Amino acid sequence: MEIALVLGVIAIIFIVRTFKIVPQQNAWVVERLGKYDRTLTPGLKFIIPFIDRVAYQHSLKEIPLDVPSQVCITKDNTQLQVDGILYFQVTDPMRASYGSSNYIVAVTQLAQTSLRSVIGKLELEKTFEERDIINAQVVQAIDEAALNWGVKVLRYEIKDLTPPKEILHAMQQQITAEREKRALIAASEGRRQEQINIATGEREAFIARSEGEKQAAINQAQGEAASITAVAEATALAIERVAAAIRQPGGEQAVQLKVAEKAVDAYSKVASEANTTLVVPGNMSEVSALITSAMAMVKSNPRIGT
Repeated sequence: MEIALVLGVIAIIFIVRTFKIVPQQNAWVVERLGKYDRTLTPGLKFIIPFIDRVAYQHSLKEIPLDVPSQVCITKDNTQLQVDGILYFQVTDPMRASYGSSNYIVAVTQLAQTSLRSVIGKLELEKTFEERDIINAQVVQAIDEAALNWGVKVLRYEIKDLTPPKEILHAMQQQITAEREKRALIAASEGRRQEQINIATGEREAFIARSEGEKQAAINQAQGEAASITAVAEATALAIERVAAAIRQPGGEQAVQLKVAEKAVDAYSKVASEANTTLVVPGNMSEVSALITSAMAMVKSNPRIGT
């Protein structure tokens, strides 16, 4: 009975040590008699008890690693307190087991030294502006060395860049002065644009007024010309009608009568004016001679004759 119990315990131990269940996203390194033999992938696996043993277990997930804060000196000899976070992943379990005694410590130390080297090549202001470049250079420097440790560095992110209080105060003063400078420039540009707008408006108003006056003068001249033309055409038409009337029977006698009436009216107006001395021709035949002369002028006018 005791022998059966012992054999049962041995069988259970043998089964437990023979069957291994590897979780997803994990890799187990198996050694046979102290020497690397193989890497177990996820699933149910078998090993030889007491000959094979699982020496290392690695997670293949992406691992975030907090890089401790450290003091870095920039190119212009300014101290910066810098800390960051590193993301890496085990890609080769065998190298991760035998390439370094502790690949996590190795990656951390390499991240710190690489960061100090990169920041030492930059001036203070550039370190704030070129974080992406710093992160990329740190990843490149670590990744080259981490290949021997079976580790792939995915990315590095700077969490904080803290300059000394004196430098920070000076930077704040510089930013304040720059903002005040921009405000003054903006105000002067506003005043300048205002003056330009006023001058432009006055110029456009003057041009508009001059154009209006010019158009008014043109319209007035055109109106006067049209009026003169209309008067001339009316006068010509009247003369033509008078000429036509003269050529009618009895027209000449009517004109003589009209001229005589005008002459009499003229004499009467002159006589009615105060302090006016009227000299009447002694021979009234001179009046008829005047009428005859007027009629001769009417007949001799080429426009009337046509």
